[in-house]
Amino acid sequence: MNKLLAALVIIAFISCKSEPKKTEPTAEKETSLMAGSDTLIYPEEKYFKSIRQITFGGDNAEAYWSWDDKQMIFQSNNEAWGMECDQMFLMNIEENFEDSKPPMISTGFGRTTCAYFLPDNKHYVYGSTHLVDKECPEAPLRKNGNYVWPVYDSFDIFVADLDGNITAQLTNEKGYDAEATVSPKGDKIVFTSDRSGDLELFTMNLDGSDVKQITDELGYDGGAFFSPDGTKLIFRASRPKTPEAIKKYKDLLAEGLVEPTEMELFICSADGSDLKQLTFLGNANWSPFFHPSGEKILFSSNFEAEKGFPFNLYFIDIDGKNLERVTHGETFDAFPVFSNNGKYLAFSSNRNNGGTRDTNLFIAEWQE
Repeated sequence: MNKLLAALVIIAFISCKSEPKKTEPTAEKETSLMAGSDTLIYPEEKYFKSIRQITFGGDNAEAYWSWDDKQMIFQSNNEAWGMECDQMFLMNIEENFEDSKPPMISTGFGRTTCAYFLPDNKHYVYGSTHLVDKECPEAPLRKNGNYVWPVYDSFDIFVADLDGNITAQLTNEKGYDAEATVSPKGDKIVFTSDRSGDLELFTMNLDGSDVKQITDELGYDGGAFFSPDGTKLIFRASRPKTPEAIKKYKDLLAEGLVEPTEMELFICSADGSDLKQLTFLGNANWSPFFHPSGEKILFSSNFEAEKGFPFNLYFIDIDGKNLERVTHGETFDAFPVFSNNGKYLAFSSNRNNGGTRDTNLFIAEWQE
């Protein structure tokens, strides 16, 4: 689902806080991938050799690399680009959009989420509600005073080319089908669906065939990614345990809503076997992504926060050991995604937003 909503609630809490003043990025078009500077790097962010800001307004998230690392697709609701809710945009890696708009490659109708390149670098999968309604669906942020995510039953998963032409519809089950990502082996897609009556993980072939359910425990399983060798899955999940929590979860799900304030990370084999809980940190632990080595997970969490923020990026080994803080902001860092060659990290952040509520994309040159 559209995990960017988590950024919005955090930003709402901190809209009166100001960030440390930093030098504005150059207005000139970048001539190389990392032609920016390190002025956007906070102290102690030792893994960032340099950093470059890509977007400069609106809410921008879930930027995923092409297999050759030359392009990315990301979702944005930037009003300056004429957006009322998230649509998909294509960028070449050397670009930024301080004074320009990238090409939109989704239909422009409904709401979209989670675009991921297919191995040919000419097509991508993504979730969209446009078949049911061309308008943006309502996006409630609160239910009885509690923060919620909508899981629209109008979401289905599609394949499109880079001109935005839909070439296939991969799901047509009643209910929510979204959050699709592709195995680095180039053979499987993992996605979240409520077709079983609960929000579980499923896998399918690239053409939508051979659908298999991967998880089956009560709670919202989503945001799954394959390991670099395609043998494992990392994902975030809620696990209501008490009678009160179970009732609340089921009641919200019946309304197409989930409450994402308590989530932990889980890891399993690509077929769902050997399932283990990876974090026991409390609060919201989410947007995990494998380190290129396959031995660590980079994820976003507010477990150190007392009032719901900040969210920062953390490392943890796949055996649950060696927790390490990676970013050191006071607002929001999330959606980390390593390039396939392991040299760069794309992520979303509130840094350098001038005290606004904007969540922008950044590319960091990675060092270890």
